[in-house]
Amino acid sequence: MNLPNRLTIVRIALIPLFVLLSAGLPDIIYRLLSFIGMGALVEAFVGFVARSGLAAAGIVFIVAFSTDALDGYIARKYKMVTDFGIFLDPIADKLLVTAALFVLTYRGMIGAWIPIVVVSREFIITGLRLLAASKGVVLAAGGFGKAKTALQSAAIALLLFQNFRAAPLVAINAGGLLLYAALVFTIMSGVDYIIKNRSLFNIPQ
Repeated sequence: MNLPNRLTIVRIALIPLFVLLSAGLPDIIYRLLSFIGMGALVEAFVGFVARSGLAAAGIVFIVAFSTDALDGYIARKYKMVTDFGIFLDPIADKLLVTAALFVLTYRGMIGAWIPIVVVSREFIITGLRLLAASKGVVLAAGGFGKAKTALQSAAIALLLFQNFRAAPLVAINAGGLLLYAALVFTIMSGVDYIIKNRSLFNIPQ
């Protein structure tokens, strides 16, 4: 459990906080906390979420996603790459991005078809990776995939700040444009993975 792996776990641990700040408390938890005498605290939290929740969630998202670049840099520089990190790091990224897209959908800020496209791509590529692993092949991340992740993250961060008073209009528009660009790269990266590895399906190159 070295530093890069700890940072990956921190990234996963921040996801529930991100969801609470951006989507609020589930109704059953709200009722339970109110029942045990914490109604005033709950009301204060609900008010905070209504006023600044998305901006606070945006900060949490940026902090969480920054750990991705940091843990990768540390692992490579100091030769701290582990099987645990190779397994968990991409899962942490996908969990964070997927949670953010579902929250944006829940808030009515993006269409439901957008996370459907993203999650469908991830299922397909995960299946392809499992097929490759069964044949002793490791699929490395491609350029399209890295661009997809960067665009998704930038778009989500900008969209989370769009209702914040300090957010300029250009940032709001940029968030939507980047999200559509991310969708293009999401589809392109999925197609690229399949074409480059079609030999796994016994299809001639």
